[in-house]
Amino acid sequence: MVVSELVHLSVLAEEAPEALVTDPDGLYVDGTFGRGGHTRRILAKLSDKGRLIAFDRDPMAIEEAKTITDPRFQIVHAPFSSMGTVLPELGVTAVTGIFLDIGVSSPQIDDADRGFSFRFDGPLDMRMDTTTGMTAAEWLATASVDEMARVIRTFGEERFAGPIARAIEKRRAERPLETTSDLANLVAGVVPRNKKDQTQHPATRTFQAIRIEINRELGELTDALEAAGRLLKEDGRLAVISFHSLEDRLVKQYFDAHAHPERALDPRLPLRRDQLPAPRFVEITRIKPSKAECEANARARSAILRVGTRTNAPWPTE
Repeated sequence: MVVSELVHLSVLAEEAPEALVTDPDGLYVDGTFGRGGHTRRILAKLSDKGRLIAFDRDPMAIEEAKTITDPRFQIVHAPFSSMGTVLPELGVTAVTGIFLDIGVSSPQIDDADRGFSFRFDGPLDMRMDTTTGMTAAEWLATASVDEMARVIRTFGEERFAGPIARAIEKRRAERPLETTSDLANLVAGVVPRNKKDQTQHPATRTFQAIRIEINRELGELTDALEAAGRLLKEDGRLAVISFHSLEDRLVKQYFDAHAHPERALDPRLPLRRDQLPAPRFVEITRIKPSKAECEANARARSAILRVGTRTNAPWPTE
């Protein structure tokens, strides 16, 4: 598959770089290069002294990144959760801003060979990094019924998780689930269509859940957020775009916890106001795509951009 054949429309393409870049001379991190839409716009806001380091674990994204010859830019083939260890290895211990665009990019979804979508018949892969790890087909062939039900219920918020897991177990005893159509058809035979939303396929939640599990997406996000807090300079910005409630909940809780660290203290402790821990993030904002953007790009409808500014308060020790 040629990279340029698949088009990705960056969500909040103007708002995110605008919120992120506070110092044109600074050093920034784009944790999710994708196809470079946000990256190129961030670079456009930097001066000749500015620098941008991008991360991605998708080999196709890495190939796309190689087309950027800007000397201020560097690409790293690694998940964004590794920035806390990779950046120091590159001689970077503090950055001016970090941007994360969570989830799957349009080219990944629209490429049948990647197996992310039931809209195209292809192998059940779902790995963001196709060079390593277990495929969705391999996981479905080996996971226990209880494990499958837990994943589908937790990450897909699917109330028919138990029946789906049992149906998968019964099917794989006869023949393996190998393609997206195999899984989509099986789930459609278990889950009734949503009467309020006839456009949503019955397998939507199950595909989301398995993808999140295969790629450890929520764990990756948690690790990246923790690393961001340690890496950001005073007045540095963290900007995160999420697309579903599980991701956004993590981001919101992260900002809330570090904007109000006093809430973690035992309320019975006799502390004066000046003895309370200082906030580590301030100026928390929430930005949604405009109506015009949502009409032009349906995938923007669920997007939420949350931005926070780092203070000089020390990061908590582990």
